[in-house]
Amino acid sequence: MTERYRMQVHKLTSGFGCAVTGLDLATPLDAETIEAIRALWLEHLVLVFPDQHLTPGEQVAFARQFGELTPAHPVVPGLDGHPEVLVLDAAQGGRNAQWHTDVTFVDAPAKGSLVYAEIMPPVGGDTLWADLRGAYERLAPPLQRLVDELEAVHIITPLAYWGVPADTALTRDDATELLARAREMPAVVHPVVRVHPDTGRRSLYVNPGFTSHIVGMSRVESDALLRLLYEPATQPELVLRHRWSPNDVVMWDNRSTMHYAVDDYGNAPRRIHRVTWRGDHAVGPTGLESRIEHDPLVTIR
Repeated sequence: MTERYRMQVHKLTSGFGCAVTGLDLATPLDAETIEAIRALWLEHLVLVFPDQHLTPGEQVAFARQFGELTPAHPVVPGLDGHPEVLVLDAAQGGRNAQWHTDVTFVDAPAKGSLVYAEIMPPVGGDTLWADLRGAYERLAPPLQRLVDELEAVHIITPLAYWGVPADTALTRDDATELLARAREMPAVVHPVVRVHPDTGRRSLYVNPGFTSHIVGMSRVESDALLRLLYEPATQPELVLRHRWSPNDVVMWDNRSTMHYAVDDYGNAPRRIHRVTWRGDHAVGPTGLESRIEHDPLVTIR
């Protein structure tokens, strides 16, 4: 019997997300199973594989079956011996209690992310995903038509992945180095609505973590419109909350979701390994496309 027929799928919400059991991700998968997982990924956006046991090398090998991997992070080095693996360790500041979509501050953001839960707190430390595809589809048609034609600036803030200094375990030297690296990253512009290159479905493509403002709008207009988009996108009907167990693996589509790592576990240890798949430029419904932007009249708000 092939892996495809041992695989079992259980929906996690009515709109998106599913759990996949019956597979050992530490071993190579056959082509039929890879295509089945890829189809589930496109349909459900977030896939949970419980009770896996992966070394960093095995995590990288599994991920490579679904596309080319990027370096761990544009401004943060990867794990020794595995430059694709980003270690997010709460004891070293690896917390991110804000809604965000991974690395949208580059012109070709990661198409997806895969994390392995190495150490998890006994309680707390959940991660939430928001369905930005469903959020767009629920907008009233006049609002859809408006956002279809808009662009937004995305930037990396100095401590985007590590909170503000009062909440972080970083040293002053660490924070200074991150600030210097962040300043080297140019601003980028993405369409506010992204057409998925594989499914053709539209989703919102803005997030509180990295979206600075809407191009061509005043601060008041931009802030009000972004709030109007974020609030319904994060209502419970469009959110999946995952309660981690050690050795969980989760893969998600960065082109149609954003996520939030809940910081409610105090000083308990929490460490995950993340890899990301290389993506491409976002393209909007009217043909707007991601670009690096140097014009300060566009990038500075």
